[in-house]
Amino acid sequence: VPSPAQERVLAPTGGWSPTVTDPEPWLQVDLRDRMEVTAVATQGRYDSSDWVSRYLLLFSDTGQAWKQLRQGDGIGRFVGNVNSEAVAHNKLSQSVRTRFLRFIPVDWSPSGWLGLRVEVYGCAYKSDVADFDGRSSLLYRFNQKSLSTVKDVISLRFKSHQAEGVLLHGEGQRGDYITLELHRGKLALYLKLDDTRPVYSSSRVAVTVGSLLDDQHWHSVIIERFNKQVNLTVDSHTLHFQTKGEGDSLEVDYELSFGGIPLPGKPGTFLRKNFHGCIENLYYNGINIIDLAKRRKPQIYSGNVTFSCSWPQLVACTFLSSSSSFMSLPMAVPSAIMEGFSIRFQFRTWNSDGMLFSARLSPEPQKLELQMSSSRLNIKYGKIHKLPSVAGHRVNDGLWHTVNLDTRRLQITLTLDNELASTIEQWEQLETQGSFYFGGCPPAGCQNPNLAFQGCMRLIIINGHPINLSHVQQGLLGNYKELQFDTCNIRDRCLPNLCQHGGRCWQSWNSFSCDCSGTGYSGATCHTSIYESSCEAYKVIGSPSGFYSIDPDGSGPLGSILVYCNMTEERVWTVMTHNVTGPIRVQGSSLQKPHVMVLNYSASVEQLYAMISGSEQCHQEVVYNCRKSRLFNTKDGHPLSWWLDQKGEKRTYWGGFLPGVQQCSCSLEENCVDMNYFCNCDADKDTWATDTGILSYKDHLPVSHMVIGDTNRTDSEAIYQIGPLRCYGDKSMWNAVSFYQESSSLVFPTLQVELASDISFYFKTSAFSGVFLENLGHTDFIRVELSSPAVVTFSFDVGNGPVVVAVKSHLPLNDRQWHYVRAERNVKEASLQVDQLPFRFLDAPADGHYRLHLNSQLFVGGSASERRGFLGCIRTLTINGVTYDLEERATMTAGVTSGCPGYCSGSSSLCHNSGKCIEKSSGYACDCSQSAYGGPTCREEVSMSFDRGSSVTFTFKEPFPTMQNRSSQASSNSRKSSSRAREDVAFSFITSQNPAMLLSVSTFGQQYIAVILARNGSLQIWYHLQMHRSPDMFSPILSNLADGQLHRVRIHREGKDLYVQVTVDMLSKSNNINNTNHLSLGRDNFEEEIFQVGSEGFMGCLSSVQFNHVAPLKAALLNRGSSLVTIRGPLVQSNCGALSDSITSHNLRGNTKTSTGQAVKKHEQKVAYTSKTGKVLTVVTAISNNYSKLFTLFPSKCYRHMHLQCSKSKNNIIVAYFYTCNCVCDTLRRSKQSSP
Repeated sequence: VPSPAQERVLAPTGGWSPTVTDPEPWLQVDLRDRMEVTAVATQGRYDSSDWVSRYLLLFSDTGQAWKQLRQGDGIGRFVGNVNSEAVAHNKLSQSVRTRFLRFIPVDWSPSGWLGLRVEVYGCAYKSDVADFDGRSSLLYRFNQKSLSTVKDVISLRFKSHQAEGVLLHGEGQRGDYITLELHRGKLALYLKLDDTRPVYSSSRVAVTVGSLLDDQHWHSVIIERFNKQVNLTVDSHTLHFQTKGEGDSLEVDYELSFGGIPLPGKPGTFLRKNFHGCIENLYYNGINIIDLAKRRKPQIYSGNVTFSCSWPQLVACTFLSSSSSFMSLPMAVPSAIMEGFSIRFQFRTWNSDGMLFSARLSPEPQKLELQMSSSRLNIKYGKIHKLPSVAGHRVNDGLWHTVNLDTRRLQITLTLDNELASTIEQWEQLETQGSFYFGGCPPAGCQNPNLAFQGCMRLIIINGHPINLSHVQQGLLGNYKELQFDTCNIRDRCLPNLCQHGGRCWQSWNSFSCDCSGTGYSGATCHTSIYESSCEAYKVIGSPSGFYSIDPDGSGPLGSILVYCNMTEERVWTVMTHNVTGPIRVQGSSLQKPHVMVLNYSASVEQLYAMISGSEQCHQEVVYNCRKSRLFNTKDGHPLSWWLDQKGEKRTYWGGFLPGVQQCSCSLEENCVDMNYFCNCDADKDTWATDTGILSYKDHLPVSHMVIGDTNRTDSEAIYQIGPLRCYGDKSMWNAVSFYQESSSLVFPTLQVELASDISFYFKTSAFSGVFLENLGHTDFIRVELSSPAVVTFSFDVGNGPVVVAVKSHLPLNDRQWHYVRAERNVKEASLQVDQLPFRFLDAPADGHYRLHLNSQLFVGGSASERRGFLGCIRTLTINGVTYDLEERATMTAGVTSGCPGYCSGSSSLCHNSGKCIEKSSGYACDCSQSAYGGPTCREEVSMSFDRGSSVTFTFKEPFPTMQNRSSQASSNSRKSSSRAREDVAFSFITSQNPAMLLSVSTFGQQYIAVILARNGSLQIWYHLQMHRSPDMFSPILSNLADGQLHRVRIHREGKDLYVQVTVDMLSKSNNINNTNHLSLGRDNFEEEIFQVGSEGFMGCLSSVQFNHVAPLKAALLNRGSSLVTIRGPLVQSNCGALSDSITSHNLRGNTKTSTGQAVKKHEQKVAYTSKTGKVLTVVTAISNNYSKLFTLFPSKCYRHMHLQCSKSKNNIIVAYFYTCNCVCDTLRRSKQSSP
C-alpha cells in the first residue's frame, strides 16, 4: 500500500454514491489479505456536491463479525470532508490488523448526497497462527529439569468467543507458578515467585486486566517481568504491580503449556477450562513457540493443534435504542404453535432493565413478556401471573447469557445459563397470535411500559429453527428498527476506570457513574475531597477542638489523615501523634548494638510532607533524661545517639531550627549545667540530668527513628520521650497578589489536567471584566474570567467545541469585596460555583472527547489570547490540590505586587465561623448572614431553650438550590442526581430528655431527614428518600447523649455519601435527598416509626444550628414577623452553647460531673451547666418565673462554707427571668488551709 500524501487526489473521476432509497448505505473494502492498517483518507465524489462529513469505521477478518474502530477517548466517529475535493486524512491512534474495512456514513453534504472516495494506508502483516479446539495444547519442554529466570518477556495475540480458558500455565515443585487465563471475559494473571511460606490454591490472587475479550477479535498481550516488578499489558491498557514473597526468580519444572493444562489431575494445577480460539505470534523469551511447533521441533508437543484460524464466527446484532429498538420475527407453522412454542437466544448488556421478548396471547389483550428488572430475569403473562426472578446472578454484567423459554407440555419453563429451570404449571395450553418481538415492539404491535432492550443478541432459535439475521437485515424475514447487524457494539465504559481515588465504576449501555462510598471524596468522578485541607480551614467554618480528617492536597492523589485540631489557643495547632506515647527506658545499648525505636505515624511519608510543607511552622519536642549516658563522645565529638528524619537521614542536633549543629538547646541558650559541654548529658555524671529540645526545622520533621547507643556501662541509663508533631498556620489561605496593569500576568508551567481539574480562588476587583486564568493548547483551552460585573464564566474545549458555564449574581461582583470561585471539569460534567450562589452544572457528552490537551503556559491574571487582563487581587489559588505561590512569582513580575491592600486581606481571622469580611472606608465589618453565629465578629453563639411544646420551623421560598430535583427512574439519572445533591447540617445541643426530636428537614415530595435521640439516648439520623421504601436509619454513636452535656453534631452529605461527626467519631453512610421544603427544630410529624419521638418534641438547649447557608435560630430571633418563620410554644434565648469550652476543659482535667442535669430533668426545667475549679465551682443557668423555686431546684449544691449567689436579668421574649447562680466561697469563714 503506498505511503500517504496529505493532499493527494484519490481518484481523478468518479467515486462511490449509493442510491437514495438505500436505508443503510455502507462502503466495504477488501484488502485481499490481513494488513496492518495505520490510516485512512476520504474525499467526496469527483466534481459534485456529494461528500461524507462524518463516518464510522468497522473492521473484520472474515467480513461477518465486525467491530467498530475507536480513536483516543473512545471516539467512534471519524471526521470526514467539508467539500468534494479536499482530502480528509485520519491517522489511527492504534494500528489494526484486518482484511475488511467498512465505512458507514453518519453525516453528509447538506446540499447534496453521499459521495466517497477512500484510500487505506499501512503495510503487509504476517503471523504464525495456532487454532485450539478446547481440548488441545502446545507443550514447550525445557532442555533441563527446571528453568529458573529473573527476567521474562511473554507476548501473544489471541481471539476467542468464549469467556473462559487457560492461555498459559507453568509451575515448579518449590511452589512457583505462572498462569494466564481468560475469566469472565477478562485476562487474569496468577504469578508466585520463590517464597518459603506455603500458599494454598484457595489463596491465590489474580491480577486482572481487560474486558469483553470474548468478542471474536484479536487482542494483544505482553507480560514483562524483572525480579518482582511486572508489567501486564492487554491491548492499550497496562497494569504495573509487584509480586509478593522474598524471591526474585521464577522456577518452572519440565515444561510450559499453552492453550490449556493437559493433565487436570496433576497436583497443584488449576482445574480450569482450556482455551478455545486462536493464538498468533506466541513468543516466550524470544522463542517463537508456534514456529517451532509448525516445524515439528522435538522440544514442542502439539496435541490436536492446527495452524490456521478457520473456526466460524458467531454473527450478532445490536439493539441501539432503549426506547424504539425492536425485531419482530414470524412464528413457526401452526401445528407447532398449537403445542406451544420454544425460543432460545443469547444476549449481553450493561443495562439493568429492559424488554427481552414478548408475544401476544389469545384472547387479547393478554401477552407473555420476558423482562430484565433490577438486573434479574422475570416473566409475566396474562394479567396477574408473574414468575419471579429466576437467576441467582446479575445479567447486566456484560457477559453473554443463554436463555431458554419453553411453553410446551402445559407449562412455562425458563432457564438461564446452566442454572436450574423455573417452571409454572398451566391448566391449558397458551395460544399465541401475531409475531414474536425481541428487544421491544413497535407502537402498533404492543404498548411498551418498560424500557426496550439495549444490548446485543445472537443465536436466536425459534422452535428449533435458527434465525438467519442476514435475512432480517435484507428484509427477507420479519421486521426491525434501530438495529445494527453483524456486530455487537458493546464497550466497557469502566475500562479504564475514570473514577478517581478508588471510586467504584458502574455503567449502563450509554454512560457510567462513580460510587464514591468510603473513599473520602465526592462528585461525579470522586474528584473532590469531602474534608478540609487543614485545621485552620476547620476553624474558619466554626468547628471546635477535636479530631478531624484533613486532606492536605485536596483533590490530589494523597488521601486524608486523622489529626487533632486544637482551637483553644490563639494559633490553631495541628497535632499528629505516633505509636510511642510514653517515656522509654533504655539500658545496655552500645554503638555496636544500639537501641532503635521506630516511630509510626498514622500517615504516609507523602501525607506528612504535604501537611508540614503547607504549614507555617512545625516543631517536635525531644526530652532525654540521662544518667551516665552521653549524646556525644566528648573526645572526638562523634555522636553516641541520634535520630532519623522523615527521609531516613541521620540527624545529630537536639534542638532549634539550625540543622548540622551538634548541640543541645542548653548550649544554644547558654544555660547548660556545665558550660564545658554542649549538652547536659555529656557531662557524664552519675546523677540524673535532662536535655530538652524543640526540633523546628520543617524539612527534617517528623522524627522517624530514635537511636540510643551509650547505656551499656555500669549504672548507665536513659529515659527519652518524643512528643507529637505540632504544626500551625496554613500558608495557602492568604497567599495573595495585586494586579495593577492589564498587560501583566503571572506565568506558571502548563496544567496537567487531562481528565479532571478543579480550580478555586478568591478575588476582589472594581474592574468590569478580566481574565482570572487561562491555559491554551493547539485547539483545546481552559479559561475562568469575569465576563461582566455580575457574571463569572468558566469555558473550555476538549475537542467537542467550546463549552461555557456561567454564574450570574444578582449583585455586582466588582464591589471591592472578596468573592469565592470554584470551577471543576471532569469526564462527566463541568460545574461552577461563585460565593453561595447556586451551582451551575453542564453534562459532558457521553461519547465525546474527554481529555484536555494543553501545551502552553498557564497565565494567571492575564491571557495569551488577547483578552482583557485582570485588575484587582487574587488569593488562595488552588488547582487540583496544589496551591500556587502567587506571592513568590509576583516578586519577579512587573505590574504585580505581593499581598493585597485592605483590612480584609491579612492572615488574621477578623471574622469567624464562616462570617464574611466586608471592606469599609475606614475599617471593616463582618457579614454574619451566612453564619449560625452573631455579634460583631460572628463569634457569639445563637442559642435557644426549648420547652416540650416548643419548635421553630423555617420554610424555604423555593427548593433549596443545592438540592437537585431530577428524575430517578433510570439508574443513570439517579446516580447523576445523587452526585450533585448535598447538605451541610451543624448544631449543638444539651438535653436530659430521651427520646427527643432535634431537627428535621422535609420536602414537597414527603422526603425527609430527621435527627433524633432514641429512647436509650443514642443519636439516630433517619432518611426517607424513596416513597416505595421504608425509611433508612443511621446511628453514628450508640452512647447516651441525653446526659445534660453539650454535644456538637455535624452532618455532611455529598452525593451518595453521608458523613457524620459527633465529638471525635467520623462515620459514613450513603443516601440522597432532593428538593427541600421546610426545616423544623424541636418537633415534627412524619412516619409512624418516629411519630412518637416527634410528639415528645425537645426540651433543652439548641445552639449554632446551620442547614447549608440557612441559620434557622437566627432567623427566628431576627425575623419573628416573617411568614418564613413559625414559632410554637415558649422559646427563649439562652447561652448553652457558650459553655462548650468550659465543659471540655473540665472533662480534660478529670473533674467529677455534677448531677445538675438530673435535677433539671426531674423538674422539667431547661438547664445548661458546667463545672469549674477555683472560686466558682458550679455555674447554672436556668429559666424560671419564680426566684424561690430556683433554690428548690438545686438543694445542697454548694459545699460547706459556701453559699448560692444568683443574679437575674429579664428576658424580653417571654415573661421570664434569667438567673445565673454561682456557688461562692464564704471567705470570712474560710481558713488558709482549706481547699478551694
